[in-house]
Amino acid sequence: MLLDADDSQLVLVDYQLRLMPAIFESQQVIANAVRLARLAAALQVPLWGTEQMSEKAGLGPNVPEIQTLIEGAGGRVLQKMHFSAVADGLADMLRPPVRKTPAGGNARSLPKHLQKNAQPDEEGRGTIVLAGCETHVCLMQTALDLLQEEFDVWVVTDACSSRSERNRDAAFDRLAGNGAELVTTEMVAFEWLRAADHPFFRETLALIK
Repeated sequence: MLLDADDSQLVLVDYQLRLMPAIFESQQVIANAVRLARLAAALQVPLWGTEQMSEKAGLGPNVPEIQTLIEGAGGRVLQKMHFSAVADGLADMLRPPVRKTPAGGNARSLPKHLQKNAQPDEEGRGTIVLAGCETHVCLMQTALDLLQEEFDVWVVTDACSSRSERNRDAAFDRLAGNGAELVTTEMVAFEWLRAADHPFFRETLALIK
């Protein structure tokens, strides 16, 4: 199965200013996250971010280049207390809105046996392309919870890291064992494009070189 840009959403987890200097291969990781964000914006893939207790924990906001790309794409950065962003509402952000019911009603005003039949406005994008830090904590817990919420999760390995290589790699093993697809930035790029005649092909080549 290949990634489909029309079914994808990109989530960038906790690339925070005071965390990144301690991260293994942090500059490469940030560079790949920026590539992913630029690709998502160009291909109209929804782009989201998270920050772990940016003020209370002293980790600060996401690095400026990532923050700017998220905001420029019309995305939202979720402030979270839990290590898993799902516990703070990420899954709800990623799902489409519920269809309005007739006569000014809403789904919650319906009898319980009808509430479960409320359908979203559209099928929605069920494939979540996920990258971030730290891989063995916030990234992994978010990914596992998204899998439990029945999203398809693709983790971009070269845009993820931890303070230690061992912790990062242990997380990759666990994620693969639980059903996440492990990919690289270039895999995502060329699967989203699919063909050399894509209008963004030349720009993508320049971006990944």
